[in-house]
Amino acid sequence: MEEYKLFIAGEWHETASGKVTDDIDPSTGRAFARVHTAGPAEVELAVSAAVKAQPQWADVMQEQKEQIFLKAADYMESHKDEIVELLIRESGSTFMKAMGEVIECINIIRGAGGECRRIDGGVVPADMPGQTSYYIRQPLGVVAGIAPFNYPLLLALNKVAFAMAAGNAFILKPASDTPVSGIILAKCFEAGGLPKGVLSVIPGPGGIVGDTLVEDPRIKMVAFTGSTAVGRDIAVKAAKSFKKTTLEMGGKNPIIVLKDFDLDKAVEITAFGAYFHQGQICMAGSRIIVEQDIYDDFCRRFTAKVNSLKVGDPHDPQTNIGPLINDKQYAVLDAQIADAVSKGARLAAGGKHTGAFYQPSLLLDVTPEMTVFHEESFGPLACVVRARDWEDALSLCNRNAYGLSSAVLTNDLQKALFLTQKMESGMVHVNAATVMGSRRAPFGGVKNSGMGREDSTFSIEEFTELKWITMNHVAPAYPI
Repeated sequence: MEEYKLFIAGEWHETASGKVTDDIDPSTGRAFARVHTAGPAEVELAVSAAVKAQPQWADVMQEQKEQIFLKAADYMESHKDEIVELLIRESGSTFMKAMGEVIECINIIRGAGGECRRIDGGVVPADMPGQTSYYIRQPLGVVAGIAPFNYPLLLALNKVAFAMAAGNAFILKPASDTPVSGIILAKCFEAGGLPKGVLSVIPGPGGIVGDTLVEDPRIKMVAFTGSTAVGRDIAVKAAKSFKKTTLEMGGKNPIIVLKDFDLDKAVEITAFGAYFHQGQICMAGSRIIVEQDIYDDFCRRFTAKVNSLKVGDPHDPQTNIGPLINDKQYAVLDAQIADAVSKGARLAAGGKHTGAFYQPSLLLDVTPEMTVFHEESFGPLACVVRARDWEDALSLCNRNAYGLSSAVLTNDLQKALFLTQKMESGMVHVNAATVMGSRRAPFGGVKNSGMGREDSTFSIEEFTELKWITMNHVAPAYPI
């Protein structure tokens, strides 16, 4: 069984406390690796090293930074198959999801390398004679990142890569369920020749490692992806030291199906959006709102589709549904299903599990009085809601505290344009699933789904601050 050490200031460290934890394969329930666990001593070592290394890293020329990123991407590409295997074993990813995540991460590293060359400022009109007025972007200093378990490589890298590209040092706390995925990133950037101290990866408990990073005044920003409850707590703690945050949190994402859209295609799109990666995605389209005229026909076809999804070994390329990350989520799904059925919903599929494998589940006739209408499931559970017409569908869509990703399926251009403007969501997709990403678009939500945006130049904007500078060639005259 492989043992993974902590990566701090460019060196591999054993934990000072001696605590080493098992990394569990959710599909078998057995440990496949052991990971050293950080405590207060390791956090202090990482922060001190980052504070020391960051000014020198900020002064490294863009071309040199870019070469480090490109070499890191080459390392990941050359180790692609073993990293895919790791994601399958550590996060329960299906083969398709794991391979897609690794390929996307290779592109992210190369894209972030390109962003090193595009961090610029601008000139603004002068306010007085003999003055040049301009602004520049500067790194914040030391940034801490807290990553989730569902896309442990990609969602950590989205923070690490762009923050470092902007000239910041970075300290990553991976999710406790997927610590090795974070350590893989350290190996990639170590192979790329990243200067010591610029990146540290310290797995450990959120109450120790996470809270210490959030509250340390030397940390200038916290980038977080995870639950709304944890994100809210981070925002409160960070505010005490006026620390900047980006918070990408939960979602109860709606997908509106209008009567003019092809039903078979609608079933295909909604099944992918609801059940990909067992529904353990913040963008999962688990709230399906269907116009009344096609409601019964859609439900019949969608039920058949859900019952056809293959559950099993995530190594099998034909598997659609792999294991949940841990057994805590079973109780959430069971409770949501029981509440909905007690209030009149119909359980059309699933509702049970064998070991870590929860059957793809479907609730029909869901209404806003039910918990599942409002709360994130984060598992293979979708609910279908009846709407009188497209205006009622919009009202149902916005009757929720979340606002991450939304979708509408329609061939009516006028309705599509109107709905995309009125749906309360950070992202809206027409004739596609709610699960969609782009390395060139702003990713993020509104309401309880978070604040801030990620990816490409939008990440660079978050990880830098503007400074206005004037050069006065003629000294101004003052009235005093």
